[in-house]
Amino acid sequence: MENQKSSARIKSFWKNPGWVLLILFLAFFPILFTSDYHRHMAIMILLFITLAEAWNLIGGYAGQLSLGHALFFGVGAYTSTLLYLKAGISPWIGLLVGIVLSGMLSAIIGIASLRLKGPYFALVTLAFAEVLLIITHLWEGLTNGALGLSIPAVGNSLIDFQFVEKRPYYFIILVMMVAVILLSRRIESSRLGHYLIAIREEDTAASCLGIDVFRCKLKALMISACITSMAGSFYAQYMRFIHPSSVLGWEVSVQIIMIAIIGGSGTVPGPVLGGFILIPLSEISRATLGGGRFVGLHSMIYGLALIIVVMFLPGGVIKHFSRFSGVLKKKFMRKGA
Repeated sequence: MENQKSSARIKSFWKNPGWVLLILFLAFFPILFTSDYHRHMAIMILLFITLAEAWNLIGGYAGQLSLGHALFFGVGAYTSTLLYLKAGISPWIGLLVGIVLSGMLSAIIGIASLRLKGPYFALVTLAFAEVLLIITHLWEGLTNGALGLSIPAVGNSLIDFQFVEKRPYYFIILVMMVAVILLSRRIESSRLGHYLIAIREEDTAASCLGIDVFRCKLKALMISACITSMAGSFYAQYMRFIHPSSVLGWEVSVQIIMIAIIGGSGTVPGPVLGGFILIPLSEISRATLGGGRFVGLHSMIYGLALIIVVMFLPGGVIKHFSRFSGVLKKKFMRKGA
């Protein structure tokens, strides 16, 4: 019965004109924009939307602030890269291994911290990410330390997850993003989604109603970690170079959180909107203000955007965007009448 309801909700998703138009636009984007710069920008937008949707499951719906999602991103990136460089194993298999490792690691973190009250979960996730960051710096024999790892170019090879053009990478991350959005939509509409929202609002009351609070949080964390690891593997193969700070640095976690919060955490379209706002802002400000006497100014602009949203747009941009759309819809309906 629940599967039938979930299928009906997924079908209703595709009947939403907003989602359909967005997917159609993204599907034809590489044809409309042929420059590598525009395609790179689009790939990064889709990548971080995927990451923000993943974080949103534990941070938005379950209300558990994770400050160390770069941990799972880095696990995916390093697992696929090391298996490919050291053992010649296809990055696609490395991607799956990274997902398994991240799922196991998230289970350990969840068991250790999800029963605790207060900010301990956030501190534990941050601590694990910092520990792995230090390990990758110091274990030079395996990770090459701060110098990072480079993946040699082999040309077009699907098995090696390498392509000369950016278009194949674009469609791969597009499929991943759509799959994650559909999964998020299904979870939101499912019993687990309702349980997570109840836990976010008041976990004590949810527990009194018979909800297994710990189990629901752990499920959300593990799903979130697995998706984040998948995105990390994609990033490593797309960039063909990783170093500890690029995949395990706190900046990665902060950027993921900001996209979800500014767009609107606890909603499916929120991270999508946040990605389309913040990633272009970040890329453009870094390109224009990231060097010379303007060093650091792009970070200030990025932080200012978060302050403005938190102070003047509580609930994220999506909440006020939906309210504005509702007002316009009522006006048009009145005129039509």
